[in-house]
Amino acid sequence: MLLLLWWWRPLLLIPGTQPLVMSGGDPYLRALMRTISASESNVLRPYHVVYGHDYVWTLDVHPNRCESIGQGPNRGNCSTAAGRYQLLYSTWLELAARYHPQRTDDPLDATGLSFAPEYQDLVVHAWLSEGRWGNLSAQLRQGRVQPVLRRLSGTWTSLGYGIETNSMSRQLPRIYQQVLKEELARAGTDAAEQAAEKQKGRTAKTVRP
Repeated sequence: MLLLLWWWRPLLLIPGTQPLVMSGGDPYLRALMRTISASESNVLRPYHVVYGHDYVWTLDVHPNRCESIGQGPNRGNCSTAAGRYQLLYSTWLELAARYHPQRTDDPLDATGLSFAPEYQDLVVHAWLSEGRWGNLSAQLRQGRVQPVLRRLSGTWTSLGYGIETNSMSRQLPRIYQQVLKEELARAGTDAAEQAAEKQKGRTAKTVRP
């Protein structure tokens, strides 16, 4: 019974699935991002966590702290992974130079770009939208959650098919379905509100003297 309760525990007890800070975006990719962080950064403050579950106080830039790896196949090395999606410093610089809203024409400026929660979300959402992954959104709409997790396991190694599985890895397909329901509901609410605003604008123009 206890095992069953643990398996079906609510998302409230899985802090890595907390809603994204960014607004908008593809609900299927948003749900995927929340699923990734359920295993990569399942802590109360996922945007501030660095490898090893220590925290940083400010997110002005990527922390770039090389924390020692104490177990697993990479034991003895160190990792600069940080934030909700545990992005390595080199990966963040590459992605921020391409997708960060504050990017410039000079890739070197990426070292000074904000690592704030919204930007972590926006950059990763844009990355997952890349064609290199084989249209993840379309695959997820077809219910191909496990193939998508397998495809991403070379990047995020805790997704169930990589070299660093953890206690959350086996639950990720179920978690994805749960957060997807929330994201689809949110997207429906947003669409309804936008339609109402447009209708209000048209009505105002109609009654204008």
